[in-house]
Amino acid sequence: MKKKLNTTLVHSGAPVGLTFLLSVGMVPAAFAQASDQPAPAEASAQPSSAAGVDGAANKADQAPPAPAGFWDRSNLFGDMGGLRTFLGNHGVTFNVQETSELYGNFTGGTRRGVSYDGATQFGLNVDTEKAIGLKGGQFFVDALQIHGRGITASHLDTLQSVSGVEAEATTRLWEFWYQQSIGDKVDVRIGQQSLDQEFIVSQYAATFVNATLGWPVLPAADLPAGGPAYPLSSLGVRLRVKPSDSVTILGGILDGNPAPGIGDAQKLNSSGTNFNLHNGTLLIGEVQYAINQPPASGTPAQSGGLPGTYKLGFWYNNGRFADQRYGTDGLSLANPASNGIPATHRGNFSVYAVADQMVWRPSADSPKSVGVFTRVMGAPGDRNLVDFNVDAGVVLKAPFKGRDSDAVGLAVGYANISSRASGLDRDIGTFTTPGYPVRSAETVIEATYQYQVAPWWLLQADFQYFFRPGGGIPASAGGTPRIGSEAVAGLRTVLTF
Repeated sequence: MKKKLNTTLVHSGAPVGLTFLLSVGMVPAAFAQASDQPAPAEASAQPSSAAGVDGAANKADQAPPAPAGFWDRSNLFGDMGGLRTFLGNHGVTFNVQETSELYGNFTGGTRRGVSYDGATQFGLNVDTEKAIGLKGGQFFVDALQIHGRGITASHLDTLQSVSGVEAEATTRLWEFWYQQSIGDKVDVRIGQQSLDQEFIVSQYAATFVNATLGWPVLPAADLPAGGPAYPLSSLGVRLRVKPSDSVTILGGILDGNPAPGIGDAQKLNSSGTNFNLHNGTLLIGEVQYAINQPPASGTPAQSGGLPGTYKLGFWYNNGRFADQRYGTDGLSLANPASNGIPATHRGNFSVYAVADQMVWRPSADSPKSVGVFTRVMGAPGDRNLVDFNVDAGVVLKAPFKGRDSDAVGLAVGYANISSRASGLDRDIGTFTTPGYPVRSAETVIEATYQYQVAPWWLLQADFQYFFRPGGGIPASAGGTPRIGSEAVAGLRTVLTF
């Protein structure tokens, strides 16, 4: 996702050591999409666990595919003459996936036109028990080759980027970590990690293309550098505790800023190798409750209702954050008499809830089903651009006879501009630019269809419509007309090699 540093991190607190982590009993994060809870949605469409460049741990941890015909195999190159099987027997699995997409806006925007972007992801996973006899260990690394230029930055200026694949063109490290299981119910992971692989994830939302339906716009706008999410990551520790089959507790403690400095975060950390603990601390925790989940292999079948997952969580960053309206002298930053130095606030936080629920299925063994999702989150308005964010949608699986792996969906995303930020707009209108537009909220509606050509090839047609892009920002710097509503259409293709 193309990240914009909408929140100014003025000063980060001191790093928190591992001793403190263990003493307070933080429950860092866990298995993300590699979790043993089955995903209710089809192969995702964004470059994160809620994304189409698959959460690489999910893909890389799969067993080598059995021999199959060209159109039936899970990877385009199949077993590669037995190479995948050989490596798999020694604990090594790998995944290469290319996502390419073309989008155009035919109304609104800063200009009209078509833009191409894409990303190649390589993931390597090592099962240490098979490789060296260390039971319960897993080593994982993945890298990205991002190419093209996303339409959001070049044509739209929206808060909610059209695609979760959009990012600064570069070749970069994404994640690099080691994971160790402790018994059957606890898992610890340490290293360079991306939070969108595990937290605030909606499986049904993963069907969609817009970035806010992967890593939501609220943390992307409010956290330093947009937070440790695609294509960025931060050094940290996370743990999963699974006290029962239905309850999972996740938590994490990470470096507070994946790309410190002034400017474009992805350029500041263009290689993905910013390994440090000197930028404050980000804490995150989440509790998940799953109902009516399919039985694990070898366990008795469960009767009953339709599967669903419900999550409650929070994040907290201990840095200092700039006020969205007022300076240290108490005057509006738009007031010519202001000293121009923003007031600051200690810390920043958000609370959120996520729900995924299947609501209809003709029979227990039918591929056809209807699922719904929603995510709601809020943050303080004085130090954040976006203080409220909600998205919701519905997904129909197997919409037509003979198309069991297809999916069609309709979703909406809403990003509310904080009253402090919109107050600054009013002040600009009062002091310098009469009629300056006051931002309120941005809303996007997305309709999408995933067509599974083969297990290794996905085509996705997509349409999005944005109301009040950027919350209602002017079309030019210092101007008064707003950017008009935007209609965007495009096509994505995903190849798994």
